[in-house]
Amino acid sequence: MSSNPDIVYTDRSGRRNPEYISLGCDSLPVLKGRTPIQVYTDYMRSFRERFRDYLGNVIAEIQVGMGPCGELRYPSYPEANGTWRFPGIGEFQCYDKYMQASLEAAAVAAGHEEWGRGGPHDAGEYKQMPNDTGFFRRDGTWSTEYGHFFLEWYSGMLLEHGDRVLAAAEAMFGGTGATLSAKVAGIHWHYRTRSHAAELTAGYYNTRFHDGYAPIARMLAKRGAVKAAASKAGVELAGENALERYDEAAFSQVTSTARGAGLAAFTYLRMNKTLFDGDNWRQFVSFVRAMADGGARPALPRCDTGHSDLYVGFVDAAKGRKAPEAEGAATAAAL
Repeated sequence: MSSNPDIVYTDRSGRRNPEYISLGCDSLPVLKGRTPIQVYTDYMRSFRERFRDYLGNVIAEIQVGMGPCGELRYPSYPEANGTWRFPGIGEFQCYDKYMQASLEAAAVAAGHEEWGRGGPHDAGEYKQMPNDTGFFRRDGTWSTEYGHFFLEWYSGMLLEHGDRVLAAAEAMFGGTGATLSAKVAGIHWHYRTRSHAAELTAGYYNTRFHDGYAPIARMLAKRGAVKAAASKAGVELAGENALERYDEAAFSQVTSTARGAGLAAFTYLRMNKTLFDGDNWRQFVSFVRAMADGGARPALPRCDTGHSDLYVGFVDAAKGRKAPEAEGAATAAAL
């Protein structure tokens, strides 16, 4: 990165974000003569070879990372060093030289060379609100011909990146029995405004008048990898909590949402020492049971704080099956 800082995302002020390689150079040999997609593919190949015997049984699902925090998005709201603070609109991440070259080419193709001289000049800063800017306000630049061009290009680049990474994953893990999945960020702030500013800077061209999630769902479905879009595209919907919560109210909210959205799976964050504290563990056991059977089982008694009979079906199913290493050791001993 020190020799070529443009390989990471960059904002309008020139601030670099090293969390993820810029998708603008996906297919360019910027990593010692190799492309980022080639490097990602090698990593997947190594994972497949190392865990070959577990794919499809122990490892039932592989979540493919495609951006910051593993999510398909731009790093538009970085919290490090106080750069962004909730509920700020964030900033577009299209100022490295590779993204700029792509934007310039798209502008020329659209017959408006002037549109390729950088991102929107009136999109504000990370911590601002939509109405503080010319771009995101009620009838701002986002709703103009230029705004449509820019947002189509910006979100389209993200979709193409996701498709490239998932194509590599499909080639590596197809036929292993493991299901591919991907994460889309749940950006809810400013959702009730017309422009949906925070979603736009993250790469989701979703406004009051434009559905930004249907194209994502179709791309995921194509690669075998939210609710209405996922249903129409034939993609299973899974969820994940954003904040660490261990209280009954939080768990109840998750079970209610899961039933309403028809979640196929849910990732709970996170397993740590706090989770196993007596009352937290009791609440968690009740939560797991509710997720398993729609909440029909009663909550555990408060006296049960240490020895809850949490049952995970796969554990029992796996008891009779030896790990590959154990089978190999047994064979060697017999010889």
